[in-house]
Amino acid sequence: MADKPAAAAAAAPAGPTSIEMTEDGIAIITMNDLSERMNVLNKGMMEAFEGVLNKLESDSSIRAAVLMSGKDDSWVAGADIRMLDACKSAEELATLARTGQKMMDRLAGLKKPVVAAINGFCLGGGAELAMACHYRIVSTGSKTKIGLPEVQLGLLPGSGGTQRLPKLVGIQNAVTMMTTGQQLDAKRAKRNGFADSVADPFALRDAALQAARGLADGSLKRKPKAQPLVPTRLLEGTSIGRNVLFDQAGKMIAKKAGTAYPAPMEILNAVRAGVEGGHAKGQEVEAAAFGKLGMTSVSAALRSIYFAQTAAKKNPFPKPAEPASTVAVLGAGLMGAGIAEVTAHKAAATVLLRDKTLEGLSRGEKQISGNMDKKVSRRRMTKAAADAVTSRVLGFCDGVPGWDRQLPRADVVVEAVFEDLGLKHSVIKELEATGLRPDAILASNTSALPIADLAKASKHPERVIGMHYFSPVDKMPLLEVIPHAGTSDAVVGRAFDLGLKQGKTVIVVKDVPGFYVNRCLGPFMAEAFALMQEGVEAERLDKVMRDFGFPVGPVTLADEVGIDVASHVNSFLTEHLGERMGGSDATVLRDMMDRGMMGRKSGKGFFVYGKGKGKGAKTVNPDAKALLAKYLKKGASVEAAAAMDDATIQDRMAGRFLIEALLCLQDGIIRSPTDGDVGAIFGIGFPPFRGGPFRHIDAVGADNLRNQLRGFAAKYGPQFNPPRILNEYADAKKRFHPSE
Repeated sequence: MADKPAAAAAAAPAGPTSIEMTEDGIAIITMNDLSERMNVLNKGMMEAFEGVLNKLESDSSIRAAVLMSGKDDSWVAGADIRMLDACKSAEELATLARTGQKMMDRLAGLKKPVVAAINGFCLGGGAELAMACHYRIVSTGSKTKIGLPEVQLGLLPGSGGTQRLPKLVGIQNAVTMMTTGQQLDAKRAKRNGFADSVADPFALRDAALQAARGLADGSLKRKPKAQPLVPTRLLEGTSIGRNVLFDQAGKMIAKKAGTAYPAPMEILNAVRAGVEGGHAKGQEVEAAAFGKLGMTSVSAALRSIYFAQTAAKKNPFPKPAEPASTVAVLGAGLMGAGIAEVTAHKAAATVLLRDKTLEGLSRGEKQISGNMDKKVSRRRMTKAAADAVTSRVLGFCDGVPGWDRQLPRADVVVEAVFEDLGLKHSVIKELEATGLRPDAILASNTSALPIADLAKASKHPERVIGMHYFSPVDKMPLLEVIPHAGTSDAVVGRAFDLGLKQGKTVIVVKDVPGFYVNRCLGPFMAEAFALMQEGVEAERLDKVMRDFGFPVGPVTLADEVGIDVASHVNSFLTEHLGERMGGSDATVLRDMMDRGMMGRKSGKGFFVYGKGKGKGAKTVNPDAKALLAKYLKKGASVEAAAAMDDATIQDRMAGRFLIEALLCLQDGIIRSPTDGDVGAIFGIGFPPFRGGPFRHIDAVGADNLRNQLRGFAAKYGPQFNPPRILNEYADAKKRFHPSE
């Protein structure tokens, strides 16, 4: 049947929604908020949707409706977070949630079927809107993502999501999705029950219209959910099983989230309330929890980081006319292969990957293909998509022809060779001699060497820049872009743009030793060694800092990066930062190296690591413990250190990090407190619920922190001296984020 709109379309509501009618009574509702890049549930959209519901209820000529988006990349990307920030109390937030719940209930209660034709981001409030529809068709387009990620903002779904999702996908799947922020593509959405069917993006409209007609005339019936496996039926289908399920889920959430992140437990409570007490009771608990969570400092911090990360994805420098289509990567080691992977995968660019030897090149290519295979096996990527990624990586090594013909194609060259200034100089000279294009930029993945020193080897120093990725590159979200004094703004813009295309959160930092993240990490690690030399045991130090909110304890971190690397970084930063790296005797690291204690890679460092399937297990290395005993400070002992309270350990460790972050802001190494927060969270895992170092200082109070640091300086040394900028903010009673 023809889908030609009828004349009645002229009566459609104005604003971010429009309605067109087919001749057989199907209303095609299009959401397209021209004031936003993506559709979001803001005040205007919700008011317009109330008008849509009025029309659907009152217009007898409408038999069914299709709800679709007028934007290519978003159906509805979620609720407008700015509405939350405008609320001043838990009750205001709960009222906002109840408003959303009523709208979704009204949609779900329509006597006329509504088909959600989903293409692009369908997240948060968007997913709740889709669940309130009577049938869901999901596009197989690559931009389609479905999920309820409110937990990442310290919240829970507040418009009925905790009640509708378990009915669609089952209790266990729903709790997992909501407590982790997991996102689904079309096939996974169909498999777990969220989607009724899937369609190619170009066929989505026709498929939705066909479904709407079938639902209206009764020829299409929603297929009953597939029967789950027996263990799932026993857990979810019986009261005893559900008690076991909720109790075990609660224990797992308590272990993983602890007390720092209250949202996962509130999600579980809301789901349980609905399962045991019905939809209305569940929504009552959901709305109250939404209000309570929204007023916590945790949610405020996570929301501010969301806005900061969003800002970091906007290029403030001249944007290139076209994105980089070909990127050369020199060095196929762990970092080089990682850079090649995100370039071929996320940026969809051709990669010219070169290593000195065929063995090194093969190892890098194997790393990339292995990561793609994992995505396929976990159903996060199709085999065809994975093959497309690996086919974009062209390998070269010494003795293999073609490099000199291919290099001139490169818009960007990233060198990721060994951290040796002489070697990097020779690489730069060779590249320019081989035929690097005059307009191509030359980026270094160095983690420490001054970019200005690297640029001295180039005939065109203005096109040399640092691009510091973090390991593992395919998982760590941060990229530090480091221009030297002579780097042109156009080159900075090109590097920034490439980082965004690679899926990175980008900050621009000054060309100084350690840049920003490693510069903050150095004194932090020095304090860890100082505490161990005062008798604090490695296991306790790790646990105390995990309790503070870091994902990995500092002792384990030293083992993970390698004792040799930790020693090199300590020496390098001590040379440049002086007493700011003080407080410990780093000779212990060299002694560990001499004894073969290189960290996880050698099987032993501060800890001993198992092999085989249990390789993640670790125990304290008795040899390292005995060696540390020789480095105990005068009068220190393990017994005396046991009396030191956890808060003192946390304050000392955090204090060293905060001091260096403050000095980076004071010296213009970072451009803003926001960049400092983003860099610390996404580069090293500073606790997100604390909002980053500068939001944490605001929460503690500049004057309180200054007094604490003065006390530590008097007791432990000048490495704790408060920076000038902290004194200025404390005296003026200023905040680093005054509007929050």
